Amino acid sequence: MTPDAWSRPEDVVETLRRKWAGGRYLTDAAHGYPFEPIAVSLKGPTASDALHHYEQALAWSQSWAPSLHPQLRLQTKSIGGRNGLPSHTVPARAWVETRPALWALLGVTAQVDHFHSLCERTALHGSGLVDWMADHPMKVLPHAELWHQLVRTVCWIRDHTTKQVYLREIDVPGVDTKFIESHKAILAELLDHTLPKDRIDTDAPKSDLATRYGFRTKPIYIRLRYLGASPLPFSELTVRADELARWSPAVRTVFVLENEITYLSLPPVADAIAILGSGYAAALLRHLPWLDNVALYYWGDIDTHGFAILDQVRGRFPHTTSILMDRTTLLAHEAHWSQEKTQAHGNLTRLTPEEAHLDQDLRNATYGPHLRLEQERIAFATVRETLMRQQG
Repeated sequence: MTPDAWSRPEDVVETLRRKWAGGRYLTDAAHGYPFEPIAVSLKGPTASDALHHYEQALAWSQSWAPSLHPQLRLQTKSIGGRNGLPSHTVPARAWVETRPALWALLGVTAQVDHFHSLCERTALHGSGLVDWMADHPMKVLPHAELWHQLVRTVCWIRDHTTKQVYLREIDVPGVDTKFIESHKAILAELLDHTLPKDRIDTDAPKSDLATRYGFRTKPIYIRLRYLGASPLPFSELTVRADELARWSPAVRTVFVLENEITYLSLPPVADAIAILGSGYAAALLRHLPWLDNVALYYWGDIDTHGFAILDQVRGRFPHTTSILMDRTTLLAHEAHWSQEKTQAHGNLTRLTPEEAHLDQDLRNATYGPHLRLEQERIAFATVRETLMRQQG
């Protein structure tokens, strides 16, 4: 073994630091478990190494002098003494025998003291979080300076009914929506531990605190425009989805499309409205039961995402008809083709045979890789002619 492979004091510290980073040492301390002395085996010179690298072996042995490492107890062994080789006593194992010695060796005494202080103060809130802290100390330490604000936030949520409350209304000193947004990952872990199961929507991701923990969520708005004569003093409205669900615009035809400028420039169509889907048509339309009783048309980009949205819309409204999402339209606008960055995945089961065939051709790069035709690139004369045909 070459001298480069011999264990150095900093190697021992690094070995222990990796275990510290895993949280085991602080977890045992937080739970009050007795300390078990820790042994780290040392790689050192053999008798032959000591003979051929005497100066280096001597320097190595001196680097382990007890006065240089007061936190360690060194266990030694003898090498040599046979076959004419001289005998030497060298370090064989380094022991850490107390927790204070371990904390000092790793330079974490202040962190440990702060952690214990956090546990003591957290216990005063009766939140049941101290056991969680003991099990996850390395999730606590990065948030140590903000820990009491996090705990108070969790306790406020625990003690209040949140169904009619927005996250903005949490009333904790130093806590606002930016604080909550910046620390939602750790808050989610603490809330999952603290709240009863009936207050946690496990289907909602931890990143969506409002939905997961029963707060009021930002309302969904639907934007619509009358293409014919409006019975209101407005030609265009943006309305809360839950309110629009209870009020029908009293038209026979509804066009849903994704592009805003196309939505704004649609030609007049009697007894019809346009709804701006903006990529979320399926999520928006499910709130509007009166769409069951109208002629519903969906117009999206001719690409895999457009057909995926169409498939989702039909999941709620099977009578939906697509417009300008056909092979004839695609081939007539070759000069305006572009590419999707990524294609949509999933098994689409609600497309017509013609739509499914075109969607498959797009996926198979029949006309080119990741091909798409965006709706705003379709000739406006074609749009006008198609809408008039639907009206007729």
